[in-house]
Amino acid sequence: MLNVNQFRNYSSIMKIKRKLFSLAILVVITCLVYFLLPQFPGCIPGYDRHIYYPFQSFRGVLLGAIPFSIGDLIYIALGVGLLITLIKCVRYALNYQAQKELLALSSIKLLKTVLNFYLFFIIGWGANYYKPTLRQYWSLKPAMTASQIADTSKAGRKKAITEQLEAFDQFLVDRLNEYSVHYHPLPVNTINERAKEYYGLYTDCRVTRYGLNIKPTLFGYFMERLGTEGYYNPFTGEGQVDTGLPAFTLPFLICHEMAHQAGIGSEEDANLMAYALGTTTPDSTFRYSCYLNIWQYTNNRLYRFDTSRANLFEHMLNKLTQSHLDTLEVLSEKYNNGYARLNSKLYDSYLKMNDQKDGIRSYSNVSASAWQLEKKRMNEAIAILKIP
Repeated sequence: MLNVNQFRNYSSIMKIKRKLFSLAILVVITCLVYFLLPQFPGCIPGYDRHIYYPFQSFRGVLLGAIPFSIGDLIYIALGVGLLITLIKCVRYALNYQAQKELLALSSIKLLKTVLNFYLFFIIGWGANYYKPTLRQYWSLKPAMTASQIADTSKAGRKKAITEQLEAFDQFLVDRLNEYSVHYHPLPVNTINERAKEYYGLYTDCRVTRYGLNIKPTLFGYFMERLGTEGYYNPFTGEGQVDTGLPAFTLPFLICHEMAHQAGIGSEEDANLMAYALGTTTPDSTFRYSCYLNIWQYTNNRLYRFDTSRANLFEHMLNKLTQSHLDTLEVLSEKYNNGYARLNSKLYDSYLKMNDQKDGIRSYSNVSASAWQLEKKRMNEAIAILKIP
């Protein structure tokens, strides 16, 4: 017959075993999702229709009228909860013999929480990373990715890349000089409302009624120091931007975050959608912002191959655009620090874990895909921008 202490030990062991069994099930499910999802991209359209779009619209109805970011508050709560759990684990570890069962239970709880959040992330939005790219969906000609551009050893590749970049750089300079005359800074709320309207008019986005909405972030001060302008919260479906950024950057940035809300996972594709949408509208402020953002990616790439030509194109820009570039350079120098570089490395790893092979460099791939889009536009009219 068991005494009281033996019964307690037995109960603790059985409780740990049950927790370990449920943890093992979660690990198996997570591994299946992580490894099988890339192998079956054909299931994504069904996921979008039956899970993501209804869920995003529901989140929009539930949280859209709230003027501040609920997602930011959840992240704060998660951070506090994680810190408390880690402190408990350290305390239990320091008194291991007496509290090893509590240490085991806290560790299992922490792992289960992480896995549950990953699965919720995939169900709530993350599966969109495995969609076909916009380049494929829009039947654009293949464009060189950042990884391919980094390898210029093949004969003629460097020359071909430089010629394409020069052609697009000249195109963008001409557009910036044309639309700078009509550019007018707009309040954030106006940009937000116009962006939602343009998604409804010029795309086949399924969540335009409730699922698109951008809010100011509570983390603006920290995001600036981490080199982050905005982000999409996959748990609440909210898009957040740092509203303290220069007004001329916001139309492109808001269209980018709304692209994520519309079900686009890839950063290159979110950039491409923002550019395509902004330059489809008759709105000069949106056009200017989009041309300027993509010009920066394009000119930075050209700078790597032909510094003198890149500088020449920059000097061809109008005075307003040059003053805007000066503003961005001041901000870049102000927040160029170790925290921003570490944040970039972490986000690069996150993207690569989610089937984005170029990682953070995928942002700049838009300079190639946007030029392919413009060449297609020269031959045919594109009335509605379709989202896979």
